[in-house]
Amino acid sequence: MRKTYQSSAVTLPQHAENLLAQGHRLALVAAHIDEAGPRVVYLFTSGPPDTRVELHIRLDPDRPEVPTLAHLSFAAGRFEREMRDLFGIVPLDHPLPRRLVRHFHWPRGWYPMRPDAGPPPAFGEQEGPYPFLEVEGDGVYEIPVGPVHAGLIEPGHFRFSVVGETILKLKARLWFVHKGIERLFQGRSIAAGLPLAERVSGDTAVGHALAYCLAVEEATGTEVPAEAQRARAMLLELERIHNHVADLGMLCNDVGHGILNAHAQRVREQLLRLNQEITGHRLLRGGVVPGGVALQALPDPARLKAIGADIREIANLALGHSTVHDRFTGTAILHTEAARAIGCLGYVARASGITDDARVAHPFTPYDDSGLTVPVHGSGDVLARFLVRAEEIDISLALIEHFAEGLSASMALSAPPPPPGAGPRSGVGLVEGWRGTIATRVELAPDATLTRVKPVDPSFFNWPALPVALTDTIVPDFPLTNKSFNLSYAGNDL
Repeated sequence: MRKTYQSSAVTLPQHAENLLAQGHRLALVAAHIDEAGPRVVYLFTSGPPDTRVELHIRLDPDRPEVPTLAHLSFAAGRFEREMRDLFGIVPLDHPLPRRLVRHFHWPRGWYPMRPDAGPPPAFGEQEGPYPFLEVEGDGVYEIPVGPVHAGLIEPGHFRFSVVGETILKLKARLWFVHKGIERLFQGRSIAAGLPLAERVSGDTAVGHALAYCLAVEEATGTEVPAEAQRARAMLLELERIHNHVADLGMLCNDVGHGILNAHAQRVREQLLRLNQEITGHRLLRGGVVPGGVALQALPDPARLKAIGADIREIANLALGHSTVHDRFTGTAILHTEAARAIGCLGYVARASGITDDARVAHPFTPYDDSGLTVPVHGSGDVLARFLVRAEEIDISLALIEHFAEGLSASMALSAPPPPPGAGPRSGVGLVEGWRGTIATRVELAPDATLTRVKPVDPSFFNWPALPVALTDTIVPDFPLTNKSFNLSYAGNDL
């Protein structure tokens, strides 16, 4: 159930503090520019039982300002900086007021999400250097990496302050791939918004499409058939497996065991071909649709069983190899307290002892008899992040078998379209994607076109944890640690 409350600049901090003290987390902050002026929506979630609370605050059009919540929530401070850069809404007394999204060559005073923004003005010379914190002392030097990297990795700049090989501080600078995807949603039909949702982060097509569809279905009062919800849960686990197995292999590759990576990618290719058979797309696009699901086939249980045995053998070979095991153990530890303070999600959080999982807290279909268990490890190192992935693969294989039981081999199942104007006109979707919990909030116009879509990928929450885990490690640990987090640049920078 979702509850909505009107707040104000005076009462917002106290409302937020009370919700956080009750065990809620801040899942999303979305700014809106309505006819009446700016409005900000804060979404707090908890569960089980599935609980969602929204605080709406209306702002003065002439002075769009909000009191900062950064002192209450680390994630709130980053949402506020993003909102200021894109909407020009100022978080008062923010402890870190510099830009987050807009690089320093972006025009001053141009806020691309405002209705009156107009076409982008000419970008100029950078307004001085980015204010990296300089670490000084005897023997301290800097290593800049990126933003252009080798291979297919997306752009990001990493600046290491080191002594010898020991990392004293790492600063990650992202937002080189800003796509304006939130603005692209506006004015589209619900059906036309789906391809955008599938491409928020290309490796998470099911997760983002499902969060979008759940939000739209809540906004329109659409009841999705139970059989379609089960099929969606199956697709979600198929997406989890092909991403996790790729990570297992690439983690082995980063410690010099290329043959295990080759076998892991061989298995991933089998899974991608299976995806193609099931939805017609190797990344499972087109499987989740508004109101339902579209399948061309179901996975063969015997084939999945063989794939599972193959993956377990690869994982066991990795963990049984002394060099691999030793390089994973104790490397880049993210302690539980730090992971909780940052607001980490998914396997990053679960490797640091945090049990949060949207399939438990916010189930869209019953998981009670599915055998779902959430693997958790407390060491917070690369080994823990490897183990969580390996164990989740086994659980996902069992969930696929459970949810596929009784489904038609080929099905296109969806709810009838709701009557015009039905539903509350806003909705929220919460989904446990393979990286962690995805939150998407939508608002609809009376003609059912999209007026606002705000997706939040778990990478937005997890990126700040990477420099924390790398403190006091060594420079050669960076590629391995970065892969153990495997965060999305595209999902972070919309």
